[in-house]
Amino acid sequence: MKNVADLIEVTQVAQSRISEVDFNHLIFGAVYTDHMFVMDYKDGVWQTPKIIPYQAFSYEPSAKVFHYGQAIFEGMKAYKFIETGDVYLFRPEKNIRRMNLSAERLAMPQIPEDIFLSALKKLVDLDSSWVPEGFGKALYIRPVFIATENQISAAPSTDYRFMIILSPADKYYSGDVKVKIETRYSRACNGGIGYAKAAGNYAAQFMPTNKALEEGYQQIIWTDSCNHKYLEEAGTMNMFFRLGDNLVTAPTGDRILNGVTRDSIITLAKDHGINVEVRPIEVKEVVEGAKSGHLKEIFGTGTAATVLPIVGLGYEGEYYALPRLDNAYANVLKEMLMNIQYGIAPDPYGWMVPVKK
Repeated sequence: MKNVADLIEVTQVAQSRISEVDFNHLIFGAVYTDHMFVMDYKDGVWQTPKIIPYQAFSYEPSAKVFHYGQAIFEGMKAYKFIETGDVYLFRPEKNIRRMNLSAERLAMPQIPEDIFLSALKKLVDLDSSWVPEGFGKALYIRPVFIATENQISAAPSTDYRFMIILSPADKYYSGDVKVKIETRYSRACNGGIGYAKAAGNYAAQFMPTNKALEEGYQQIIWTDSCNHKYLEEAGTMNMFFRLGDNLVTAPTGDRILNGVTRDSIITLAKDHGINVEVRPIEVKEVVEGAKSGHLKEIFGTGTAATVLPIVGLGYEGEYYALPRLDNAYANVLKEMLMNIQYGIAPDPYGWMVPVKK
């Protein structure tokens, strides 16, 4: 029986562009590797999977992705182990399953998981020289899935393209990050697509986030769409709140993305004696905690950001600075996670998947 990886046709570039890249000054998402993966869905069947030179594509104005927003994506990373230089993926099966969950919600076909994982390994291995070396650097992986049928009737597309592109990356955020609790605009609602990584979720948050930027905040913490009473997630991160010695995060559901980094941090925190509560979090509880000092810290988690400490939050025109703690959970948990990701510490969870066997 033919190996799944052998089904992938590979066309390599004649000349690599890697010599043009300054790996000491990477802008997130601005530089792409030599190759990409593509696989089309047509006539109810997945077509031949291919790795080809990174390139632009041409679509007709009638392509359904432009009209009805059938577009989803994922965010993943590959890491180069500090001591050995071997390249590993971080929990890829979680992202693969989440992408198919997003596809289901947007009436898109399921991506074969075995081909998805084989494509990831083969593509990253081919461009492994692009994986930056050093603690904090990684190869950002962006799978994206779009509707390509040339037909503007309001119905799911019959044709699709699945792609994976790669980008060497450094830190997503630089400098202090402040967040604003949003009480007018909403990111998602019950029964909606908030749990999916749909492109439209991110487009809808740009305007409110721009307003927050004008006020000196780098991110929004969204609240529930019904009463703006409960805290949910930020634009690019799941959120954690340290109230006293307890670490609290909102439960996932229709409105909140089930983050892979979020899940990993919960596991690490519990296994290292930190009490974790997964429950609804009232805005009032956090604001009063900021006033009284019971709120010790806030941090966000996500693939791009990893673990990001928040220095303060804004609510209804007031700003609340947070203490800078020597024993901050954010710093402790981030170090634990990154030590696993870079091969510095043992991986008891089996999270790191080698690109080469």
